[in-house]
Amino acid sequence: MPLTKPQKEVADDPARFKVAVCGRRWGKTFLSMNQIAKFGRYGGRKIFYVAPTYRQARQILWDDLKQKMLAVRWAKKINESELTIELVNGTKIYLRSADNPDSLRGISVDYLVMDECAMVDVKMWTEVLRPALSDRGGHALFITTPKGKANWIYDLWVGAKTRENWSAFSYTTLDGGNVPPEEIEMAKLDLDERSFKQEYEASFETYAGSIYYNFQPEQNVTPTLDPIGQREILHIGMDFNRTPLVAVMAKWNGNELHCFDEIQLMGSNTQEMCDEINNRYPNHRIWVWPDASGASHRTNSTKSDHNILRSAGFTIKSGRANPPVIDRIAAVNAGLLNASGEVRLTFDPKVKNMIRCISTQVYREGTRVPDKDSDTDHFNDALGYMVHGLMPIKRPVVERTGPDIWGHH
Repeated sequence: MPLTKPQKEVADDPARFKVAVCGRRWGKTFLSMNQIAKFGRYGGRKIFYVAPTYRQARQILWDDLKQKMLAVRWAKKINESELTIELVNGTKIYLRSADNPDSLRGISVDYLVMDECAMVDVKMWTEVLRPALSDRGGHALFITTPKGKANWIYDLWVGAKTRENWSAFSYTTLDGGNVPPEEIEMAKLDLDERSFKQEYEASFETYAGSIYYNFQPEQNVTPTLDPIGQREILHIGMDFNRTPLVAVMAKWNGNELHCFDEIQLMGSNTQEMCDEINNRYPNHRIWVWPDASGASHRTNSTKSDHNILRSAGFTIKSGRANPPVIDRIAAVNAGLLNASGEVRLTFDPKVKNMIRCISTQVYREGTRVPDKDSDTDHFNDALGYMVHGLMPIKRPVVERTGPDIWGHH
């Protein structure tokens, strides 16, 4: 399949530096591959694709790029461990991660793709990669989903509109043509308005101040009308710490989550938490949504925290790793008020610590890193594990496979 019209607009622009801010599933990966192929046609080039982490570089681009190079017989040598492809014309393509900047110092680059660069420290560009382009007059494509106006990509994108040899683009998910409109409408039910605008409409949203900006007492605080029944599943979000050890209890009706009780134990351990839960709710079916690290972490016990919970008769609902912090926060904000105006997450007035934490935790100034110095994070983390498990952020389903970067149909 050929490039879509928006992808072709970026590809055909003659600017040396291009900044493309795009919604999820717009087709950033296929455009990146197209541009890598375009510059790779010429012999002796050095092309670098840089993602925020090694894992992302491998998952996003490696397999597709490698298969295409083999299919068209461009590849001469492939190094799986180093994520490097040498072409028959002498050009080399390197996939690298931004989490190890020292490994990229001193290189020379003819063409650079920085993918999801809003997640990368600005110094990777200013101190490492920009100098690497200088001796060869190299070109660069910055392609990303936005991460707020405090992020360096916002400044780069704004500045690119007026600087010589720079160009700036912005496209929504719908513009990309890869996700059907009905799927985008469904996403409004899973995301709060601000997250939807950022992830799908490629809007630079301001995230200064409160993390859980959708929390409003008049809409999210309501008394518990029906007590938890023994036949109902009691859902518990839990965060493991030496002090405090916290848990928040909730009822889930398949669409709405109501938090009606909380536990905060100082200087305690997981066994004492289990004892307290069983004392309060004997003979109940209990599902715990815990910190995933509890599978190996120990708090004053020779058994893992998860095993202690299982021994107490609880069902563990946890993956191998915690969901990304940004996804947990987005899931909670969407529960508080989604983009369609629905409230699906509420709190009984008596869960005072939970309400205090969700209403006061902020980001560190100029970042999207939650401030943990005020001790408001433990209850919010516990809540986030549970909310993300029951109301996860759903990524869009791609309707098409994307363009063929080699011009074949």
